[in-house]
Amino acid sequence: QVQMAESGGGLVQAGGSLGLSCAASGRTFAGYVMAWFRQAPGKEREFVAGISWNGGSSWYADSVKGRFTISRDNAKNTQVYLYLQMNSLKPEDTAVYYCAADALVVAGTRRPNAYDYWGQGTQVTVSS
Repeated sequence: QVQMAESGGGLVQAGGSLGLSCAASGRTFAGYVMAWFRQAPGKEREFVAGISWNGGSSWYADSVKGRFTISRDNAKNTQVYLYLQMNSLKPEDTAVYYCAADALVVAGTRRPNAYDYWGQGTQVTVSS
């Protein structure tokens, strides 16, 4: 059974930091490209950061580059932890954050509809 569960969201003041985690199991996620997306109210889901299967390559949206860091821990082939460290948070970072994974996308993929597996999301709210 595939499970992807985000945690770590919450309320933080502008300029603060927050770390998100995603626990993925049930597939050989260790070989999957994984990514973080976010969706603010009334807006489309947008790419935040992605990471290759072995962590050797990562890519970011321009809006978060230099502030956010994506990483992963391939604990087992079927048990992977994905992280997003968010620093210097801004009110415009407020959104529901989702982790995503796919076996077939190439590194650098940013389109949400390219990813097959999704978590349920965690709310991040940044107050001004």
